[in-house]
This record gives sequence, structure tokens and C-alpha cells, in this order.
Amino acid sequence: MTRKEVLKLVEQEDVEFIRLQFTDIQGNLKNMAVTAGQLAYVLDHKCAFDGNALYGDTGAVCEDLYLEPDLDTFVILPWRPQQGKVARFLCNVYREDGQRCQDSPRHILARVLEKAAARGYSFVVDPECEFFLYHTDENGIPTTVTHDQGGYMDVGPLDLGENARRDMVLTLEEMGFQIESSHHEQAPAQHEIDFKEQEPLHCADSIVTFRSAVRSIGKRFGLHATFMPKPKEGMPGSGMHLNLTVYKDGGNLLASHGEKGVGKEAECFVAGILAHAKALCAVTNPLVNSYKRLSSGFDAPRDVVWSVKKGNSLVWVRRSLGEEGRVELRFPDAAANPYLAMAACIAAGLDGVERGLAGAVFAPECYEKGQKVETLPGTLSEAIACFQEDALMSQVFGKDFVQIYCKAKQEEWDSYMQQVTAWEIERYLYRV
Repeated sequence: MTRKEVLKLVEQEDVEFIRLQFTDIQGNLKNMAVTAGQLAYVLDHKCAFDGNALYGDTGAVCEDLYLEPDLDTFVILPWRPQQGKVARFLCNVYREDGQRCQDSPRHILARVLEKAAARGYSFVVDPECEFFLYHTDENGIPTTVTHDQGGYMDVGPLDLGENARRDMVLTLEEMGFQIESSHHEQAPAQHEIDFKEQEPLHCADSIVTFRSAVRSIGKRFGLHATFMPKPKEGMPGSGMHLNLTVYKDGGNLLASHGEKGVGKEAECFVAGILAHAKALCAVTNPLVNSYKRLSSGFDAPRDVVWSVKKGNSLVWVRRSLGEEGRVELRFPDAAANPYLAMAACIAAGLDGVERGLAGAVFAPECYEKGQKVETLPGTLSEAIACFQEDALMSQVFGKDFVQIYCKAKQEEWDSYMQQVTAWEIERYLYRV
């Protein structure tokens, strides 16, 4: 979309407010609003903001940064008033000298994709986004209460969220999404909406938009939509499986052939992801709560293995799709910053190809032989340590980013460890 087309559309659609949005390093959506009358100025001059907003609560001291709207991300928000409409742009972040901010999650992914393209690689990503819909209390505060009794692919009256989910799908389609399917997931109040595959940067943009839309529509129904990985014990958690198709010079790297149903380069790509899997968890599973999902079973993968059958493997190569084969990464969760998660996973896979990595543990063989296999980190603290020790992560994200990000995550872990939980009181208070 051109500048002229955007300004014309704003006038034709009676848009009064425009939100300039970006994500901080944690994946939280941030925004600055301007009136339609200021849009021409914003498009001519990057809009300044306090750069600390990019770094969340890390305490990183930063100069003013600048937002430049990506014109192709313009969309009118259907859940806002239709008289005096509200639209939004996702923005690139720049420094005062006109250079892209190296720590911007959107730029980190763009940088990885540019390097990959220079070597002849391109990608599409098909995400599977899971979430829970819970009731709010009389003050509108989220709870973990639900009267929903639905299970996998159940229908009403067991599925009490089907009306909300339908409105979410219709709203997303109005915003330009191509929705492939939606259904109730395994746990009560758990849902999944899948949309058509896209180039990674656009897919990450779509996930950010998707989360905002789902929360906003859920609120209309008096429900709180949460992407928390494991909101209730004894129940499945929410993942964000990433189905990745890899092209090399236009050909599908994951097309089915070879002894295990995949070619040598495809096996190296998988080996790269598994070699860096422990470090990847710091961005694919970024919360203290993420490891409650990974350690609790319910099909959440833990072993650092791959397979050509779904099973419970970390990576599933979909060879049944033949020439359209793809790899499904099953460990990322619903809280992951999609820009960082995709950047890290793509870089890890390509590292495997570039280095010709072999010997990735194949699930059927290792389980038949009773072979001991590596597992993912058990805690956020372990994942942070692996992230810091992995040289590839510093190359992908930059040393400054790694330092800032890990400091924030370590503080999150330290804060958690200072808490005394109800489980500890119940287990120890009367016995010790």
C-alpha cells in the first residue's frame, strides 16, 4: 500500500484515530495513538517515543527511538466504534541516526530472513494458536473459572465458547486473515484458531494482531482470553506450534525422500534445531509458567528428538505431505514473542544445514533401543543459562540484546523463587 492510498482510505473510511504499534522485547504489544489529522506528518517524519518502552521493565537506559509505520500493515480495527473508526499500523523502530534499532524484535526477524535470502533460502510459517477463555468476576478481573465442559473438537452445549470463537473468526476475516479452521481444544475452555501460512515476518505480525483481536472479542462476551501456557494444573497447556516450510532456491527442502522420508539437507535443518533446542527455549518458552506446560505431559514435548510421526517429539517432519512436506516445531508456547521465536528457530535450522550437522536423535530408533536422550530445560533459569552459553544466539540477537533479555528473565525467575506457594504450605507447614 502506498502513502497516497493510505491517506485516501483513512478519509474514505472516516478513520479518526491511528494506533502506531510495536512489540517490546517480551512480546507485549505497545502503542501510541495519533489523530487522522497528524497522519501525514507521521508518515513524513518518524514518530518519537521513550525508547525504554521497547525494553519493558528491564531498566535499560535508552535514548528516544522512532516509529516508522509499515504501510502494508494498515488495518481498521473492527471491534472499535464504526463512527470515527480506529486503525493501526505495525511499526519499524529506528534510532536517531536513522538506523534500524538492532534490538527491535521485528528487525531481528527481518535481519535473519535477509541473511537467509542471500543464501537462497525462503520460508512460510503456518501457526497453530491455542488459548483459554475464562470468566471475569463482577469487577472485570480475570479468573480461571469456566463452566465449559468441552474436550477436543466437542460442540455445544459442551463447548460454551463457540459463539465467541465464531465472532473471533469473523472479525479476523474482516481484517484480512484467511482462517483455515477453528475448534475446541482438549481442556475445558481451551480453543484453537488456525490461519493460512505466510512468510515469517507477516506471520509474526499476524500472530500479534490475532492475540489482540482474540482478547478484544472475548471481552465482549465477558470472557478473558489468555495465552498463558499453563493456567491450571491437571489440564493441558497452550502451545503455539509452528509449521515451517523451507525452500532452497525455490525447491522445498522438506519434500519427502531419503531413508527416513527426508533428504540430507532437511535432516541437517532438523539437527540444527535440536542442537540449539535448549537455548531456543528462552524465547520459545519465555515464562516461568512455560515449564509447567513442558513438564506436565498432555502431549507437551520434552525429549530432544525428532520423528516422522506425530508422537510426542520436539520436531515432527510431515513427510506424509510429499512434495509439500514441512516441519512442525511442537515446543513453542502461546506466550512466545513470535518475532524472536521464528528468528531463533530459523537461524538454528540453517546453522544445521551450513555445518552439515548429523546424528540428531530419531525418536523411533532411540525409544526402541532404550537410549537415554536429552531433555529440554526444566525451568526458565536453566533455559536462560543455555541461551547465554549458545554462541549462535549471540550472533542472531546481538550481545547487548542477550544481556538485557537474560537480565530481565533472571529477575523474573528470582522473583518467582521468592514466593511461598500454597503447595509449599500444604506440604511442609504441618510436617516440618
